Amino acid sequence: MEMFLKKEYLDLVLVPFGLIIVLSYHLFLLYRILYFPYHTIIGFMNIDKSIWVERIMQAKKDELGCALTVLSSSISASTFMASIALTLSSLIGAWIGSSPVNMTVFTGHFVYGDTSSITMVIKYTSLLVCFLLGFCCFVQSTRCFLHANYLITTPGSDIPPEMVTRAVLRGGNFWSLGLRTLYLALNLLLWLFGPIPMFINSVLMVVCLYYLDTNSVVQPLYHRTFEAEQIVKRMRGVLPDPLTFRCN
Repeated sequence: MEMFLKKEYLDLVLVPFGLIIVLSYHLFLLYRILYFPYHTIIGFMNIDKSIWVERIMQAKKDELGCALTVLSSSISASTFMASIALTLSSLIGAWIGSSPVNMTVFTGHFVYGDTSSITMVIKYTSLLVCFLLGFCCFVQSTRCFLHANYLITTPGSDIPPEMVTRAVLRGGNFWSLGLRTLYLALNLLLWLFGPIPMFINSVLMVVCLYYLDTNSVVQPLYHRTFEAEQIVKRMRGVLPDPLTFRCN
């Protein structure tokens, strides 16, 4: 019992519990996206992107201006977020390496938790790795959107819409994953002020994300039309891989 009363041991209890809460929620979210996409915002948006690509690929080459504008906006947003993540990573690296005094900034009495040098190194390193992962995700998102741009604008070729859909969906998924790494970075940033703020933020973040990730919109008619079109194409042998979206 004395172990849990000492502030040095709070990091060993609250920090793992906070990370487990966040990880468990995202595993639950991944399950809902894969099997019940209509119940999640990410799954709902992926279906909208699939429909968008299907309609765009049916348009004429001289009518692709709007599609290229959408992809250019997505590329710009991903590049901007990648720049922010890389800048924050550089600042943290410079903060750690510039002077040993910087490592002792968050070791005062106002931090209720373990403030040993090893723990501080773990805190800064975890935060740095989190921003670097976010940078990698946003770069991959940019790459996928660029690939979709090339596929759409390829002249004189019969590009299957499934290839463009795969590139667009991967770009959107990498974008969502990059945002999640930034959310986790906020968690780790509060860990610098102690394990208690980090644990409270983990609980509040999961509650807010559950509200934001849940879709309450009824399945629209154009989604049902798109699903029926996929079934017809599959019956004709046009689509070798089934695209099924469960609504319950």
